[in-house]
Amino acid sequence: MTPRRGRRTGPSTFDRRLLLPMIGGAVLNPVNSSLIAVALVPIGLALGAPATETAWLVSGLYLATAVGQPVTGRLVDLYGPRPLYLAGAVLVGVGGALGALAPDIWWLVAARVVIGLGTCAGYPAAMALIRGEADRTGTDSPEGVLTVLSIATSTIAVVGPSLGGLLLGVSGWRAVFVVNIPLALLCLVLGALRLPRTRVAHRGVRAALRRVDPPGIALFAVTTVALLLALLHPDAGAVAPALVAVAAGAGLVVRELRTPEPFLDLRVLGGNLPLLLTFVRALLTATVSYCVLYGFTQWLEQGRGLTPATAGLVLLPIFVTGIGVTALTGRRRAIRGKLLVGGVAQVLLAALLFALGPASPVWVIVVVALLAGLPQGLNNLAVQNAVYRQADPERVASSAGLMRTFFYLGAIAASAAGGIAFGGSTAGDGLPVLAAVMLVASTLFVLLTLADRSLARLAGPEGAPS
Repeated sequence: MTPRRGRRTGPSTFDRRLLLPMIGGAVLNPVNSSLIAVALVPIGLALGAPATETAWLVSGLYLATAVGQPVTGRLVDLYGPRPLYLAGAVLVGVGGALGALAPDIWWLVAARVVIGLGTCAGYPAAMALIRGEADRTGTDSPEGVLTVLSIATSTIAVVGPSLGGLLLGVSGWRAVFVVNIPLALLCLVLGALRLPRTRVAHRGVRAALRRVDPPGIALFAVTTVALLLALLHPDAGAVAPALVAVAAGAGLVVRELRTPEPFLDLRVLGGNLPLLLTFVRALLTATVSYCVLYGFTQWLEQGRGLTPATAGLVLLPIFVTGIGVTALTGRRRAIRGKLLVGGVAQVLLAALLFALGPASPVWVIVVVALLAGLPQGLNNLAVQNAVYRQADPERVASSAGLMRTFFYLGAIAASAAGGIAFGGSTAGDGLPVLAAVMLVASTLFVLLTLADRSLARLAGPEGAPS
C-alpha cells in the first residue's frame, strides 16, 4: 500500500482514522436488514402485494449478500479494499434511489438486490484493512478493533426497528430506502479521504479476468442461489433447485481444481480443516440465533399471545446482553473458551424452550431472552476472530465473505425451520419442533468445538488479553 498522508498515529499503532469508514461500511447490511422488518406490511398495503411477494424483499437481500460477500472479498484480496468499498457505497446509493422511485413490488425487490450487492464490500474490506494494519505495524492484535465492529453492528440491530418505525411515521415506507442515499454519500466521503490506495500491477484485461475467474464465480453464484432457494422452500418445490445446486456445485469443484488462479482455492480450503470447521460453526450458530429471531418471536405473538410491541420489548434483553458480553470479553483471545460457553448456553436455551407454553409467565420468557444474549455476544465475535486468524493472509477478505455466506445459509435454514414449526393451525404446537432444531444445531456446535483442538493454539494461551 502507498503511504498515507497526514498520519496521526505512530508506526506501531492501528491507524484509528480507518475506524469510521470501517464501521460505516460494516453497518450498511444490518441497517437494511433491520429497517425493512417494520416496513413489510405497509409496503404490501401500499403496493397491493401479498406476503408471499413482500417476503422477497428479505430473501432478495439474503441471496445477493450470500453470493456477493465472497465474490467481493476475492476482489478486495486482489485489488485492495478502497475501490471495492467505494463501488459498494455507490451501489447502496443507487439501490436507495431505485427503492424511493419504485412503482411496484418487483422494482423494490430489484432495489433490495442492488443494495445487498453494495453492502457486500463493507465487512471483507474491514477484515482486509485490519490485516493490512497488522502487516504495516508489525503487531497482530486485532481483538479490540473486531470488538468495535461487532458492537456497532449489534447496536444497529437493536435500534434499527425503532429507527424504521420513526422513519415510517414521519415520511412513509419509502424513507427506509431513501436513508441509504445519505449513508452511501457518507461512506463515499470517508472512504475517499481515509482508505489507503493499493498498488496493483496492470497485467491487461485477459490477465485480470484470469485472476478474477468469472466461470468460477458464475458456478458459485448458481450453486449458492439454487441451494438457498431449496432451503427457502423445503417442500416438493425444492427438488429442482436442489438438483441444480448439486450439478452446479460439481461443476464448480471441477473448474476450481483445474484453473491456476481459482476464485475458491479448494486445495487451500481442503487443507485448512480448522477454517472449514469455523465456517460450519458460523452456519450452526446462525441457525440457532435466527430460530430465536424468527421462530421464537412468532411464537411469542401467536402462541403466547403477546402484542408485537410487547414481544419486541421482551426480546430486547437478547441484544442488550449480547452487546454487553461482547464489550466485556471482546479484547480477550480465548476463542475456544468463548465458543464452548456460547455453545453450552445455546444447548440450555433450546432445552428451556421445551418447558415454555401459552401460560408461561413473562418473567420466565425474559430470563430465556437474557440467556439467548450470551451466545449472541460470544459466538459471533469468536467465529469472526477465528476466521481472521485461520485464513490465508492473502485471502482473508474472501474467507471473511465466505464465512458470511455460511452465516446466511444458517439464517435461511432457521427461516425454513420456523415455517415448518409454525405452518400448522396452532402456532403454540410448533415451539417444541423449533426447540428440537435448535438443540440439534447447538449440540453439533459444542461437539465440533470440543473436537477442534487447533482453537486453543490460535492466539497463544487461553484467556490471554489482547
